Amino acid sequence: MGLATAYHLARQGARPLLLEREGIGAGATGRNGGFLPVGIAEDYDATVTRLGRPTARTLLGLTLANRALADEVMGTEGIACDFRPAGHLHLALSAAEHDANRSLARLLTEDGCETRLLDRSEAQTMVATPFGSQVAGGLFFRDVALLHPGKLLAGLAAAAIRRGAVIARAAVQRIDGRAGGACIITDRGRIDAGAVLTAVNAWTGELRPALGPLITPVRGQVVAYAPVAPLFQCGMTALTTATEEYWRQLEDGSIILGGCRAVRPDGDVGAMGFAPTDDVQQALDQVLPTLFPLIGPLRATHRWAGPMAFTRDRLPIVASWPAAAGWSIGGFSGSGMSLSLILGQLIGDALLGRPADPRLTWFSPDRFGGVAA
Repeated sequence: MGLATAYHLARQGARPLLLEREGIGAGATGRNGGFLPVGIAEDYDATVTRLGRPTARTLLGLTLANRALADEVMGTEGIACDFRPAGHLHLALSAAEHDANRSLARLLTEDGCETRLLDRSEAQTMVATPFGSQVAGGLFFRDVALLHPGKLLAGLAAAAIRRGAVIARAAVQRIDGRAGGACIITDRGRIDAGAVLTAVNAWTGELRPALGPLITPVRGQVVAYAPVAPLFQCGMTALTTATEEYWRQLEDGSIILGGCRAVRPDGDVGAMGFAPTDDVQQALDQVLPTLFPLIGPLRATHRWAGPMAFTRDRLPIVASWPAAAGWSIGGFSGSGMSLSLILGQLIGDALLGRPADPRLTWFSPDRFGGVAA
């Protein structure tokens, strides 16, 4: 998120300074499954019920604008990140889930995100290994793309630097307000800034304590398997556990699979570590053989984990910071790729002194009863 804002500011002629404690993509952003999705983390029909259709449509529109902006930035900057506009197939694992997806597909398509309900045989044509008996059908999202998140971040960082941004490594210890700006205290010295954005997701409470209670760390875990014959032509998900599992096959045939944190008693809620755990990893290893009984042996080559950050309604928090001119953002709830570029642009415009986009109000902490400045 901070990188997206730095890129936008540099593109507007400013000279932003981006501070990274470890490095670009050191957290969950550089460790995700490589999906460029549309839609927010919450199911769209649930958002319609909770917020009403006009607001839900606005939020969906932001994610569609994010996808369009990603296409434009990758093209303009020549970012090579293994981008594939392959779409996404969600497998329904019961007749009831499949029937419920019918109205979801209709809502999404009517509001600008083309989504098709597939019966079992139609979904099977998109997967080159037979389904298990539990697969009842599928839901295909046309606008979802696949990419290499590390390469995307590296390309975006290089583009920001070319346009005048400075990226440095430093640990921010605190941020103090000052007249017309902010004073940033780091382990490498003091920086006086005209405005500041904190975009540290699971670590938001360290720099903005008032937001800490609104954002909960949640560890996500992933496994990578050695290359096999082509099986999956698009991104995939299924609710084999309550927290949903996701996977994709790379062009070299390797498979990346994540999820299964629901098997832990605490659901990995509050976990800030980067170490995978045996229980989740063992559950991950059962996902594909269970869904696809004839898939054959899979050999794990890498296992990793990283802290995400969730809010109660699974929408990020965007909060102005009157005490130290600027903004804070965090709590992407595992779907940061669907909003980071467009919100980075909107917040960048606000940092330049332009009127804040009214759509940012949907991410205000006031929806939880407000937050101290």
